[in-house]
Amino acid sequence: MSKTKVAVVGLGFIGPAHIEALRRLPDVEVVGIADFSAEIAQARAQSLGIPKAYDSFDALLKDDSIESVHICTPNFLHYEQSKKALLAGKNVICEKPLATNTEEAEELVELADKLGLVNAVHFNLRYYPLIRQMKTMREKGELGEVYSVQGSYLQDWLFLPTDYNWRLEPSQSGDSRAVADIGSHLFDLIEYITGLHITEVMADFNTVHKTRMKPKKAIATYSGKLLQAEDYEEVPITTEDYASILYRFENGNKGVATVSQVAAGRKNRATLEISGSNQTYNWCSEAPNEMWIGRREGYNQSLIRDPALVHEEVRPLLTFPGGHNEGFPDTSKQLFKEVYAAIRNGRPEKPTYPTFADGLRELKLCDKIVQSSREQRWVQV
Repeated sequence: MSKTKVAVVGLGFIGPAHIEALRRLPDVEVVGIADFSAEIAQARAQSLGIPKAYDSFDALLKDDSIESVHICTPNFLHYEQSKKALLAGKNVICEKPLATNTEEAEELVELADKLGLVNAVHFNLRYYPLIRQMKTMREKGELGEVYSVQGSYLQDWLFLPTDYNWRLEPSQSGDSRAVADIGSHLFDLIEYITGLHITEVMADFNTVHKTRMKPKKAIATYSGKLLQAEDYEEVPITTEDYASILYRFENGNKGVATVSQVAAGRKNRATLEISGSNQTYNWCSEAPNEMWIGRREGYNQSLIRDPALVHEEVRPLLTFPGGHNEGFPDTSKQLFKEVYAAIRNGRPEKPTYPTFADGLRELKLCDKIVQSSREQRWVQV
């Protein structure tokens, strides 16, 4: 079997995670990478065991052997690089957000559809097996009507005023930070599982650290900080560290979400509690192989991830038997497995993987959340 040849651009935190997941697919081969400079790309290619290091993104696109490109660069580059890759005839898998504004995202959705190319956004949290199990249980009527959803996504990697990353700069990441960065995952899960659209939002943002100490030299996401006082400069911060969001569903029922990047001790914790007319489901990303099922009349349950216990529709997302835990790296593998099946076999009419259209949906939702916080009122989506 010939392998689909892939290139990855952007080798910060998430780029190598894409590469690791892609290497676990037998019909895919990562043959090249590009980064901000030829020197960086060459060093990363050597450390990652990648055959080609392109001098630039444009040089990558000129390689006719490359069928698919993974965009793992900072947010402000996603639109331009995705557009160039599509016009070069490449299938595109882009990190979220798809763009920094809805107009650019709409253009990408239309362009990908016009060219007939496979397109995906890396909403990988959908691919925890028990997320798919909750969605399937809801589709089979086991949850009942959705009454309410409570969700949170908490991190602490920007807890200190000396914590700094390019995501803090609107010129690189956009007008929203915590909501756009991790809240987008949370809201994607909420709409994905419930099958409901959020129709109105009421948001309240807080910037805990009004100024931060920016390192005078680059540091990687999630890396340890070993700098001295003279290595920093004080800069103002305008994006949110924390957000509280009320929302209304199209069925008239409601939910609430909390998003924070300054919650001490919470490294990467997404939680969901979905209450329906028959059952309640609770799940946490830090214990992703277990979900709680609550009942008013009858016993509550803990469902452990196991191919023998989940619904048949969920089993393709499980590689290992019960008792052999699967986690964050497996989510990207399962997402990419569906994407590359589409690249080999042709785009499905109704893709199971998150597409550019899903990326556009989350940008629209995020825009309304930002507007609501600024105007301190309910805003229709």
